[in-house]
Amino acid sequence: MVDPIVLLAFIPAALALNLTPGADMMFCLGLGIRQGPGAAWRASAGISTGGMIHVLLAGLGLSAIVASAPLAFDVIRWIGVAYLLWLAWQALRNTGETAAPAGQIRADAFRAGLLVNLTNPKVILFVLAFVPQFVDPQAGPVLLQFLIFGAVIGVGGFVINGCVGTFAGALGRRLARGSRVLDWLTAGIFTALAGRLALLERT
Repeated sequence: MVDPIVLLAFIPAALALNLTPGADMMFCLGLGIRQGPGAAWRASAGISTGGMIHVLLAGLGLSAIVASAPLAFDVIRWIGVAYLLWLAWQALRNTGETAAPAGQIRADAFRAGLLVNLTNPKVILFVLAFVPQFVDPQAGPVLLQFLIFGAVIGVGGFVINGCVGTFAGALGRRLARGSRVLDWLTAGIFTALAGRLALLERT
């Protein structure tokens, strides 16, 4: 098990990282503006789920293999770039004439958050650089420790990104009269995230 003192030291460090603006936070911001707080919270849940998958793979040693393989790293990165650009294009194609069913919006928001997180190789590098600093092989199963630390990061990120999306949803309601403004703003955020990911280096 994780030493309680180590866990107490890990929690504020994880929260500080959760509060640092990044791709996940900006994605929830963009989705909150366009689809409202509910979609942002579901996207945040998808992001946290993706984060736990990354932590699980890191604990199993698989993430280290991907991080050390340039081709695998680049394939994941460019899939993420393509997906974000596709989301930007979808936002621009929105005419505001028809609304998707609520169930579809819920599923799409969660899936989008999950895919955005899983196709961001920077998360792989972050997990491999940050979490092992707190893992002690003498304290018990390494995988269990990874999952505990990952859960702390996931819960903190879920709350913080969801709150950002809620704020963005309030902003989106104010801009609702000019729906094209929302579409262009959302597309701009997703395109900027794609560009940021495209320029990401492994080192």
